[in-house]
Amino acid sequence: MTVTIWHNPKCGTSRKVLEMIRAKGITPAIVDYVKAPPSVAELKSALKEMGSKPRDLLRQRGTPYEALGLDDATLTDAALLAAMHAHPILIERPVVRTKKGTRLCRPPERVKDIL
Repeated sequence: MTVTIWHNPKCGTSRKVLEMIRAKGITPAIVDYVKAPPSVAELKSALKEMGSKPRDLLRQRGTPYEALGLDDATLTDAALLAAMHAHPILIERPVVRTKKGTRLCRPPERVKDIL
């Protein structure tokens, strides 16, 4: 099974999810999305797979969310996606993609549904 995790090694939740994947005997593809941001197309694809909107994947705490004015409800999805691509720290983590689905794994136990 191909498993990909959008991972931030500085995040405890992300590290825990990675550990849970490895405990199942799976060696995932690890994307350090802060250093290698997903393209807007990749973000759109993951959101579609999750059945979510850009705001569902937008992280506020510890990011330039307020400084960029992203709390403006009139911003389009395209504007939010562009901001997440330009400032990948805005992407909530970890996102795990498998053949069984794509999930934002917060809380970490959400990864179990797709392994």
